[in-house]
Amino acid sequence: MKSYEQRARILRAIAHPARMEIVMRLKKDGCNVSKIQRNLDLPQSTISQHLRVLKNAGIVTSQRNGTKVCYTLKMDVIRDVIKKLGRM
Repeated sequence: MKSYEQRARILRAIAHPARMEIVMRLKKDGCNVSKIQRNLDLPQSTISQHLRVLKNAGIVTSQRNGTKVCYTLKMDVIRDVIKKLGRM
């Protein structure tokens, strides 16, 4: 079981509206920053920063494919948490 510090770090990472939306939009097969940017009205550099926070918290993982980096959701439970918060 994760410590309270680890849980708090995860919650802090998703506590930003843009990061919540990124998590909800990540598909099972993953996507790169360009694909995410098409769906959000944010600059590429801002999306990359948000993805870095999510990756450091262990919520997403990345895999390099040539010049592109594909991001996938590592913790599916986070999507469920966000959905449940939306019902409050």
